[in-house]
Amino acid sequence: MWCWMNGEFLRAEELKISPFDHGFLYGAGFFETFRTYGGNVLLYDKHMDRLHTALTEYRITMPYDETEILAAVRKLDHLNGGQDGYFRLNVSAGVHDIGLAPSSYASPNVILFRKELAPTVRGTEKKAVWLGTPRDKPESTVRHKSHNFLNNVRGRLELPSLKELEGLFVTEEGFVAEGITSNVFWVKDGALFTPAIETGILPGTTRAFIIECAKVAGIPVNEGFYGKEHVEGADELFVTNAVQELVPQSMIEEISLPGAMGAYYKKLHAFYMQAIDDMEEGCC
Repeated sequence: MWCWMNGEFLRAEELKISPFDHGFLYGAGFFETFRTYGGNVLLYDKHMDRLHTALTEYRITMPYDETEILAAVRKLDHLNGGQDGYFRLNVSAGVHDIGLAPSSYASPNVILFRKELAPTVRGTEKKAVWLGTPRDKPESTVRHKSHNFLNNVRGRLELPSLKELEGLFVTEEGFVAEGITSNVFWVKDGALFTPAIETGILPGTTRAFIIECAKVAGIPVNEGFYGKEHVEGADELFVTNAVQELVPQSMIEEISLPGAMGAYYKKLHAFYMQAIDDMEEGCC
């Protein structure tokens, strides 16, 4: 597997990082995941904005601009036969002594990982279940996509597979939060619902885009604090992330749902696909 680290293209087995990197010692690091479509990244600017917000708060310098990162993304696709791929852009704080001494991190390690996209068919349904692990509270006002991912790992350990099941977190207070690697939406009586950012969820790039699509489509959007009963009483349910796009849920626990046949899921998925088409036409 080809990767890109600190400006160089390397094979995965050539990557090296010091155990004194504070991303390893203290979890001081952030990442973004996305996929390519014909060498382009949907909502790329939004991904980079979210990453820069986190890096700025924790005083980690980003030595590469968006143009350089995107060029590396496209080169990695080229090195892998020109096929679209799944990417993780990782920025860790860099090497320092043990102890929380630095007041800023000026020399981070920046790694762009690429792997093959899973061979999935759009519209493939999953079954949603409630996780026993509660969603933890973010360390900042807004949750960042950070190396502190243990809560997600703990939730993942509850499921035998993520291929057919979607695990949904609730907070300690009992409010619906998000999936293990996704944001959650449901439809009731023609309106779209999703947990508020204030529940401690990640402000997903795809989440924000779907909210805008719904507004354009004239679908009322509600963001707030909801209990499990709101989801279990939904007419439709789906989750979103930048790699899997929109994933329809055919069940929540033992309650059946329309899944990929849901009218609102199909409408919003069509908006998403149109955005991909528009991006590819505009960039090619």
